[in-house]
Amino acid sequence: MQLWVGLGNPGPQYAMHRHNVGFMAVDTIAEVHDFGPVQKKFQGWLQEGRIGREKILLLKPATFMNESGRSVSEAMRFYKLDMSALTVFHDELDLAPFKVKVKQGGGHAGHNGLRSIGQHLGPDFRRVRLGIGHPGHKDRVTGHVLGNFAKSEMDPLADMLGAIAGEAEYLAAGEDTRFMNDVALRQQP
Repeated sequence: MQLWVGLGNPGPQYAMHRHNVGFMAVDTIAEVHDFGPVQKKFQGWLQEGRIGREKILLLKPATFMNESGRSVSEAMRFYKLDMSALTVFHDELDLAPFKVKVKQGGGHAGHNGLRSIGQHLGPDFRRVRLGIGHPGHKDRVTGHVLGNFAKSEMDPLADMLGAIAGEAEYLAAGEDTRFMNDVALRQQP
């Protein structure tokens, strides 16, 4: 069993923020792979399903980004999962828009959701980094991250989310390189 966590902030006013692309990714995976109904559990929303031969739990913490670790650690303890079962989908400033990279462990690079999970569980979890690009100057980061995707970004956003869901079987099987390569191929014009 694996726990895949999408990071974001709860509430309709945040739905299209770049910071919520982790929520968007797990929602798309749930839809494409016909996951079960949403359950309120672990201070968040949980859906169960299968991808390939793997049982996957999708979790969206409802705690707001900076407290995500509370929700994630509660689910990890309940299911008695070790860190190798955890994958976190999150927005990444240091990647070009709509690039997808998988990374094992590391720091939080100022990301409050990753910082919170790290404080509760340590840094050794797999991350699916979803590029949102950098606005160019550090003074503009907050507005960029907490801003909505632009109309011109809707098609590439949909393409990225569809590619992630379409290739999720490789991620579930631990074939991270194949997952990244196939997502990138699907996104080519």
